[in-house]
Amino acid sequence: MEKKLFLLDAMALVFRAYYALIRAPRITTKGKNTNAQFGFTNTIIELINNQKPTHMAVCFESTTPTERSTEYKEYKANRQEAPEDISISIPDIKRILKGLNIPMLDSAGFEADDVIGTLCKQAEKMGYEVYMVTPDKDYGQLVSEKIKIYKPGYQGGDVEIMGPKEVCEKWSISSVDQVIDMLGLMGDAVDNIPGIAGVGQKTAAKLISEYGSVENILANADGIKGALGEKIRAGKEAAVLSKKLATIVTSVPVEFHEEDFRLKEWNKESLNETFTELEFKTIIKRLFGEENSSAPVQRTGNGVQQNLFGSPAFSVPSNEVSEEKVAVSAQKNIDNTPHDYELVESEGEFKLLVDELKKHTEISFDTETTSIDANAAELVGLSFSIRPGHGWYVPVSSNIDEVKKVLSNFTELYNNKTILWIGHNIKYDLLVLKWYGVEIKGRFFDTLLAHYVIEPEGRHNMDWLSAKYLNYQPISIVELIGKKGKTQGTMRDVEIEKVKEYAVEDADVTLQLKTIFSPLLDEFSVKNVFEEAEVALAPVLVDMEFEGVRIDMDFLADYSKLLEEEAQNHEVAVYETAGVKFNLSSPKQLGEVLFDKLKLDPKAKKTKTGQYATGEDVLSRLAKEHKICDDITAFREYTKLRSTYVDALPLLINKKTGRVHTTFAQAVAVTGRLSSNNPNLQNIPIRTDRGREIRKAFIPRDENHLLISADYSQIELRIVAAISGDAAMSEAFKLNKDIHTATAAKVYRIPEEEVTKEQRRKAKSVNFGIVYGQGAFGLAQNLQIKQSEAKEIIDNYKIEFAGISKYMSDMINFARENGYVQTILGRKRWLKDINAGNFVIRGLAERNAINSPIQGTAADMIKLAMIKISSAFNHYKFKSKMVLQVHDELVFDVLKEESEAIKPVILQCMQTAMVLPNGIPIIAEIGEGDNWLEAH
Repeated sequence: MEKKLFLLDAMALVFRAYYALIRAPRITTKGKNTNAQFGFTNTIIELINNQKPTHMAVCFESTTPTERSTEYKEYKANRQEAPEDISISIPDIKRILKGLNIPMLDSAGFEADDVIGTLCKQAEKMGYEVYMVTPDKDYGQLVSEKIKIYKPGYQGGDVEIMGPKEVCEKWSISSVDQVIDMLGLMGDAVDNIPGIAGVGQKTAAKLISEYGSVENILANADGIKGALGEKIRAGKEAAVLSKKLATIVTSVPVEFHEEDFRLKEWNKESLNETFTELEFKTIIKRLFGEENSSAPVQRTGNGVQQNLFGSPAFSVPSNEVSEEKVAVSAQKNIDNTPHDYELVESEGEFKLLVDELKKHTEISFDTETTSIDANAAELVGLSFSIRPGHGWYVPVSSNIDEVKKVLSNFTELYNNKTILWIGHNIKYDLLVLKWYGVEIKGRFFDTLLAHYVIEPEGRHNMDWLSAKYLNYQPISIVELIGKKGKTQGTMRDVEIEKVKEYAVEDADVTLQLKTIFSPLLDEFSVKNVFEEAEVALAPVLVDMEFEGVRIDMDFLADYSKLLEEEAQNHEVAVYETAGVKFNLSSPKQLGEVLFDKLKLDPKAKKTKTGQYATGEDVLSRLAKEHKICDDITAFREYTKLRSTYVDALPLLINKKTGRVHTTFAQAVAVTGRLSSNNPNLQNIPIRTDRGREIRKAFIPRDENHLLISADYSQIELRIVAAISGDAAMSEAFKLNKDIHTATAAKVYRIPEEEVTKEQRRKAKSVNFGIVYGQGAFGLAQNLQIKQSEAKEIIDNYKIEFAGISKYMSDMINFARENGYVQTILGRKRWLKDINAGNFVIRGLAERNAINSPIQGTAADMIKLAMIKISSAFNHYKFKSKMVLQVHDELVFDVLKEESEAIKPVILQCMQTAMVLPNGIPIIAEIGEGDNWLEAH
């Protein structure tokens, strides 16, 4: 059997695992961040399962000073202190390794790479295939035919294994020994190894190709002409020191004893205990089987596995082992918890149930259906609960007349305006019932929305909340209808007793969650935003989703052909310019053509996967000099428009109505912004001519109607002026000036009438960028100007608009002291990393502290406007309907004879939905047309 030894660089992999999940951190129910533990464990499991090592060890850094740090005090001095979450993770990781019976090594006065280097060379002599598991490029110097670097895939990338050939190609050298010569010349910013100032990788490779080593280069330094020669002569000492610092020691006092490193049987009891504590339910399931896993599976009341928000509630890089949507331990379930769930089927039972429900002012309810699409779902049954552990299930047939007859038993309840109806994602249930002609006139409490305003960045699905707050694991929907896919059934296929248990449990759990969340709304001071902006909006969204919007099929068919033709023309143009035909949709092939064949940019950057970057920013930068980039950009745009929108929209048309019914989600964006899917209205392009054309496909329902579009004018900048109190910006809005012209005049210190279009464009970029953390570098990139000019613009801006600068610092300080920021209405954004030691993580939190009150207030404002408009339409008995919401814009399907009466109502509602501080006026603009583009 082949002997394979894997040696892991512990801290390099720990940091990598932690930051891989930084955008979607794993937080236990006790508030512990387990990014590092989770990612590191999955790396180990992946290695053992896929690579089948016979021997393994994990090497840690020594806590005592090394010779490198003693000799050169600046060695690694520029590294930020490790985040506290990483420091806390190390004991857990060592417990996991101990449970896996994998040896851990370190050696006083040496680094992990020295320990690995020494063990590598010893094992090589004993005939082992050795793999150094690390993302660190310095290990290239150790590589041989028997020793290789094993770099795990990162965020969807492939595993990279590097032998001598790959290392030499990466560094453009002839021997792996020359890796340390390269580092001696160019240095290493990560470890603060200086190298020779002004010498980069290409120059270093060229020098080594000619002279072979650092020593030989320095010996011939006097013969190297020009500025390069001067740099080398001035950096002799730095080069010698740098090469020494970069050289991995292979004589550390450690020994490779085969049996000590051989993989052994795991201590399952120890691992199970550790993984349970860390809430790694899927890992437990994978390693020890179903019987050890009690992680709830996400589900909703409609009986179909789904994500309530249209996007993953928790995401991990695709190369990591995905945890279940829920990852908390729950001891209670339906089998060990007393409950009394009744089936209600006869007329007499209906009457008894209604009589009982009428005695209560709060009723938890849920619908069971056949689909996650409320506009296409069939009702399977209704469940009710009024006290914990008790409830009723009312099944219905597939006959629509019989369903309506059953529902009629509850008419008196549905019409009672004093009843508080409790649900989880209640918008779904209300929409299902609306298709059967039922509208509930009471008040609502949505546990999903309650948790959303309490903990915006948390997970909100019912099973997660049940496990977290009630220590109760609901029935898995998979047990009833199977996994997602073609073979998945519906609740119509499940025996009625099982449906009853599942359905009533939903209503029961939701009722219990309400009793927990209701006082928390007061405790966190978010009851106002919950009731005024979220719960009140749900019925409004139900009406909008129910109405839908008509789509012009003929226009889309013609437009699809036009886009296909134009995309092909640009594709042919690319091939002609390139002189070769290739797969233009492949970023890898495109990068090779642009930068290897055509050599458009000698400094072209590569992604972490090793291929050239060919994103929009790269092509935009090169487009000024190379027309091929414009053709590539056009091909991409037309191809995406066609596949994502033009050809996709007809597939979303509801067969019953002939219209498209988007689904609005309230509880996705932490800022409070609405999102939508099927279609995603927020992403329908508006910046390009071809993108804007898609709006022509959205048309009135018939010839007696037209579309009206109303949107807020520069609302986020008005909010900035209002909450910052900046005198200059406030004055501009109060005097109804063009804000970007007024800004340019201030920044360039010239009269407004002298401001050029270019100056206004730059000022506009600053206005929208500075409060979102954009610095001189970002502004320079955005405007394609020198960084010095960008810095001057920003410096002037901060002087002229001192109130905005003060607002930014005040918000950061407030967040540091309180742990959150909030909108005018009181929507909170919790910022747990605002005092983080790592400046990258802290910087992201600081930017969120600045922009969340702005974006969140804008989100609150349009939600309040939608609620107010809906109320006004009902008051005036308008037949026209509000059908779409996109960012700061609302779209209405309006009866022509109501058009003139309805416009002032819409504007008045939007402009008075919220009063901004400091007297800043709110302006909305309105237009109409035979399609959305005309109206906008």
